[in-house]
Amino acid sequence: MKELVEFFKKRGVLFRSLEPLDPKAFGIKKRLKLYRGVDLNGSFVLVVTIERKSRILQKEAEGLESLAKEIEAKLSHRFKCRYLLLQAPICSKAKRWLQENGWRVYALV
Repeated sequence: MKELVEFFKKRGVLFRSLEPLDPKAFGIKKRLKLYRGVDLNGSFVLVVTIERKSRILQKEAEGLESLAKEIEAKLSHRFKCRYLLLQAPICSKAKRWLQENGWRVYALV
């Protein structure tokens, strides 16, 4: 988690709190890691990290959007910012679709 905090610190995003969410509670595979945070403005932030070798396609991007809505419903609050951190290639259409729907996509290289 320290690497995650350092990653955001380099980009000027600081959190008041950042805690991991249990992916099994949402029926998610092990390759996804979920974090819920509160930034300095008091806004809720969702951070999703994906570590895999295969490419992320638009269908999976739409699945991430539905996952975010499911998490919002279970936690009873809305996320102002949603971050996707990837250690995988991503389809350009999927990246564009995510950015149009309020996600901020970063590569962890």
